[in-house]
Amino acid sequence: MSELPYWDHTPDDLPAAIRQVKAALRARIAESGRTVEEVFAVVEPEIRAEVDDIARVKKNGEQVWPVIEYADIAAGTVPAGQLALLQRRGCVVIRGHFDREQALSWDRDVVEYVDSNDFAATYRGPGDDFFGSVGSKPEIYPIYWSPAQMQARQSDRMARVQSFLNHRWTYSSGGVEWFDPDRDSLYPDRIRRRPPGTDSGGLGAHLDPGTLDLWMTRFNQQAFSHLFDGSVEEYDPWQAAHRTAGEQYPGTTMCSAFRTFQGWTALSDMEHDQGVLHTVPIAKAMAYLLLRPLLSDVPDDDMCGVMVNQVFPVSERWHPLLLEALTGIPDVQAGDSVWWHCDMIHSVAPVTDQKGWGNVIYIPAAPWCPRNERYAANVRDAFSTGSSPSDFPAEHYERTWPNRFQPADLNTTGRRGLGLTLG
Repeated sequence: MSELPYWDHTPDDLPAAIRQVKAALRARIAESGRTVEEVFAVVEPEIRAEVDDIARVKKNGEQVWPVIEYADIAAGTVPAGQLALLQRRGCVVIRGHFDREQALSWDRDVVEYVDSNDFAATYRGPGDDFFGSVGSKPEIYPIYWSPAQMQARQSDRMARVQSFLNHRWTYSSGGVEWFDPDRDSLYPDRIRRRPPGTDSGGLGAHLDPGTLDLWMTRFNQQAFSHLFDGSVEEYDPWQAAHRTAGEQYPGTTMCSAFRTFQGWTALSDMEHDQGVLHTVPIAKAMAYLLLRPLLSDVPDDDMCGVMVNQVFPVSERWHPLLLEALTGIPDVQAGDSVWWHCDMIHSVAPVTDQKGWGNVIYIPAAPWCPRNERYAANVRDAFSTGSSPSDFPAEHYERTWPNRFQPADLNTTGRRGLGLTLG
């Protein structure tokens, strides 16, 4: 098949590059003997069937999200039906990931950590516009190196769940091991503390694995080749090939790491109707999202509203079928964790006069791979100085905080995750 034009760095003339790559993608699909419309006509009924099944499950009062007990992960006794549902839905709640009292203790520790360093008096407001294109801002604290966060990241229980999730992927193919499923890179992220009584507009539906680079870079064109060459039936959202080498286009919303799953660990109890996470629980939805801009009703210089320096928006205008399936998590307790496939559409529901706290530590599954090894060097530097990691705004609140997590407190998992020991 003909070679696609690519831009491994952000093009100077974005509209021209969009027009060029869209024409090339359409032509490449045509070389398979199919039109874009014919390929999309394979994808759309599959997505419709999933959307209808999700509606059926909800109508019957059943749980859409798979729920797996941590004890079953630890014992290797996760029921086959739950494993299959996880592969299909692309998301999961892990019950009892941490002991509830441990999670509540971490929640108190976070409060003590920020209060003891007078964070409220020094906080300068949001340091980025990450959520600017999708809705109101949740209460995100730009804190990365508290003892509570680091203890959770490097714990044996976290490593066991991350390994379990990584093994849902095909991480070795074509003679290449694309990532090590049993070693995480300890990707540092922030915390959320949303107090009782909060009124929040939530966050609109979006996804995070990239923006225009999903169509324009060599590694993404390889990773999503079955969507771009007419062989859409062979597309596998769990295939890691080529996904762990390249990086996203730079911007305020980029993630330098490859995450198999995004995730958070609950530090408080949260009811399902209190402004919680929602996803479109269809693992194959990326096929719809990446092919949709190639249809003839989308302007030639438009990718259904996707641009650099913003999250990838999912909208009623271009993706109404997908949004029909938007589904919230069930009730969770402190110590439960919530995970969703890195390509998955997600949002946060609005809430008025929230009941109870909504507190989480953001911890993904980011397995060791070339992309994550490169970023680990930046993480080590940030950790050693208490700085904000380079994927996030340069706020650096913790540099002078004496009680932040220290190198001497790293265990073997922590040292491996930061690349301080081999293997």
